[in-house]
Amino acid sequence: MRIHKKLPVIISVAAVLLMGAAKPAAMKVFSSFAEAERKLPIYCVETEEKNVAISFDAAWGADDTDELLKILRENDVKTTFFMCGYWVDDYPEEVKKIAEEGHDLGNHSATHPHMSQLSKQQIKDELMKTEEKVFNLTGYDMDLFRPPFGEYNNNVIEAAEECGYYTVQWDVDSLDWKKLGVEHEINQVLNHKHLGNGSIILFHNDAEYTPQALDTIIKGLKEKGFEIVPISELIIRENYCIDHEGRQKSN
Repeated sequence: MRIHKKLPVIISVAAVLLMGAAKPAAMKVFSSFAEAERKLPIYCVETEEKNVAISFDAAWGADDTDELLKILRENDVKTTFFMCGYWVDDYPEEVKKIAEEGHDLGNHSATHPHMSQLSKQQIKDELMKTEEKVFNLTGYDMDLFRPPFGEYNNNVIEAAEECGYYTVQWDVDSLDWKKLGVEHEINQVLNHKHLGNGSIILFHNDAEYTPQALDTIIKGLKEKGFEIVPISELIIRENYCIDHEGRQKSN
């Protein structure tokens, strides 16, 4: 069920020094090898099924959460809410409602820091603090993580893996945080160039126009033949790889 972490590639200082005297062709090979070891989160999933996932980042407010849950319920749609630890502290009843409605509870860190600037242990602490709060409140065992600001590096992804998390981004951004209006948000999602099987769509639970746009977006996705599933049901749990675009594929 959890990610099977690849063993890290260790390059000795001596090898690096030797590369300094290497021929250009050798340097090119070395560069390509280094790029191949760069870890990526899941941006989308390769699947023949017409499934997409809707996700909400919950970090700054909760005024619209009940309305969003009502729209999702009326459309019989389950989604994924990525929550910050302080948001859980501030809105415990909303967290319980989200869980009771059957949506995924995802980890969005404890304090919404720039995690690529943290040590591995600090990253783990951010994850585990939020995990403990959510578990104590709802009994839900989290295993989906979205880095704050969408920022990550190998250290962030490895720390998440070691805590039992799949790191998840998105390939369709609603841009709801830009407050560009209802019609813009609808068109941004339904006509997005990356929208397709396995897409992960990003919203925020406190964006100004999302409550007005969401019902139309959901109906529009269904009219295009997509089934909307939570990220927990979209991702591949075992025996997979992630290509250079962040597309998760079965091995």
